[in-house]
Amino acid sequence: MLRGASAEALRELTGSLGSSGTLEDQAQLGQDLFGVVRVLRGDAALRRALTDNSVEGDSKAGLANAVFASAVVDKAASLVADAASRRWTSSADLATVLEQLAVVTTVRSAGAKGKQVGDELFGVRRLVDGNPDLRSALADPARTTADRGTLLTGLLSGKVEAATETLVSEAVTRDGSIASALDAYLELAAQALEETVVTVHTARELSAADQQRLADALSKQYATTVQLHVVLDPGLIGGLRVEIGDDVIDGAVASRLDDARRKVAG
Repeated sequence: MLRGASAEALRELTGSLGSSGTLEDQAQLGQDLFGVVRVLRGDAALRRALTDNSVEGDSKAGLANAVFASAVVDKAASLVADAASRRWTSSADLATVLEQLAVVTTVRSAGAKGKQVGDELFGVRRLVDGNPDLRSALADPARTTADRGTLLTGLLSGKVEAATETLVSEAVTRDGSIASALDAYLELAAQALEETVVTVHTARELSAADQQRLADALSKQYATTVQLHVVLDPGLIGGLRVEIGDDVIDGAVASRLDDARRKVAG
């Protein structure tokens, strides 16, 4: 969770990100920002130098331009220099914020298919969850980051949007589990589309009409557009379990039975 100066930097940089340029321009901007993030996370000295609050902002921006301007498009160079000129609560926050900007612009590069990118990320998340061998391979420290990325994107090649492939390959490079990285990217993808992620666990398939009615009801209740992801879970027996942000709406039969058992036992 970003705090203080870093949270303010994220808000202002997101505002300056904009959505101008062609979809190809936005895709390139996302790739370049991801490249900068990889450099920063691999070079602690550079990261500290660009976030040293005792140094004038113009000097830090100049350093950022000297390092990155010749390697990235102008928009990326401008954003990185702007970011470096700001104050930061923690040196690690610079890379975190630039990564979030990279995710947002990559999702936007899909244009009208932005929601599909969110759906595909959720599908990859389910694929990893449901395949222990794949999950183990992705967590294998003996494999290089490039090898793990190729392993996963190889399964997706030609089956998902280019933006989805980019985000999945970057998620593999993150510290921690691929699942947690995909969850973070899912939330950012929804934010890029000004939507809220909703996960619905159901014991039976929901028709398109049922999903639309549920999405409409939740959008009205929470005053936001929702991005609905449905998970088939026979263990629920019946009913639905809806997760939206920190809220859980549990109408599952299994949950009600558990509650009844606890009351009897108590």
